[in-house]
Amino acid sequence: MAEKEKPGKAEKQPRAHTPILHADGRCRCPWPGHDPLYVAYHDEEWGVPEWDDRALFEKLILDGFQAGLSWITILRKRDSFRAAFDGFKPEKIVRYNDAKIEALMQNPGIVRNRAKIQATIALARITLDLGKRGGLAKHLWGFIDGRPIQNARQSMHEVAAQTDVSVAIAKDLRERGGNFVGPTIIHAFMQATGMVNDHLVDCHRYAECAALGREPHVR
Repeated sequence: MAEKEKPGKAEKQPRAHTPILHADGRCRCPWPGHDPLYVAYHDEEWGVPEWDDRALFEKLILDGFQAGLSWITILRKRDSFRAAFDGFKPEKIVRYNDAKIEALMQNPGIVRNRAKIQATIALARITLDLGKRGGLAKHLWGFIDGRPIQNARQSMHEVAAQTDVSVAIAKDLRERGGNFVGPTIIHAFMQATGMVNDHLVDCHRYAECAALGREPHVR
């Protein structure tokens, strides 16, 4: 029997779409692979319901910077982003001037994109405006009546890139002057912040995040 040819450099291994069993005996969603940083993010942050205004603002900004890139790229730069953007405090970011924007454009620790930096300043203003009306968290969670959407996906093939809710939130933020807040970006934001539980059902984090979504929280 002839030996099978090995895949050429141009060929890619098929991407997994169902949970992967790791060496620690836990099944995880396939998207973090085995990268330690990515696995830790999957296990500790992704899908955990987030109610804090500042944390939601940070994630919204970082998801906007991710546009056209992979999340692991942003994750590796997250500490640099936090330092460069004053801990993602909207009251500071809203005062950024041309000199600050130019300094950010020279910072190799972040994604240097002028349009995304300007979008960050606009979202800081939006966040502060919403703060006068109860806060960013109350506003965003209000689109789903304050409770996470609990999906039950078996495969990544079943996970949507956007939903009616993400379309509605994107429209709302755009009407307020937001940019880099399209429906796909917003859905990724909702998944990451636990507004939607899109861990696959056989992932060890699915039930854990579902339980966190049932816990009472302070609004």
